[in-house]
Amino acid sequence: MKIMGLDFGSRTVGVAISDSLLVTAQGVEIIRRKEENKLRQTLARIEALILENEVTEIVLGLPKNMNATEGERVELTMDFKEKLERRTGLPVHLWDERLTTVAADKAMMEAGIRRENRKDYVDMIAATLILQGYLDRRSMQLKEEQIR
Repeated sequence: MKIMGLDFGSRTVGVAISDSLLVTAQGVEIIRRKEENKLRQTLARIEALILENEVTEIVLGLPKNMNATEGERVELTMDFKEKLERRTGLPVHLWDERLTTVAADKAMMEAGIRRENRKDYVDMIAATLILQGYLDRRSMQLKEEQIR
């Protein structure tokens, strides 16, 4: 059992996958597309990664505005969520992704990755942060349930 994390952007989807113990998230790849609305190949690649990695659920970053309002990107993400659920048959959980891109950029800066090269990694790192946040919360909830 593994969980997939996705950072859905206008032309890219960052992908991360958990370890089988559901403790850590690792970046896998960035799926790129030429046009925003052309999702067939993107969905096919996600489906292939799900099968290769025995993924049983998906966490999708929800791009709310900093003031917690929902804009156009949230609508597009919700549409993508529906397509993922239909295509894969897996549950898709939404995760507030505010500041994940900022955190990813900061991590790359601290790692010494040059500014012009950061765009090559930011979506995958953001997907990793989304998934790691979900895994950490899930772990805390399980511990709280055991205490009760």
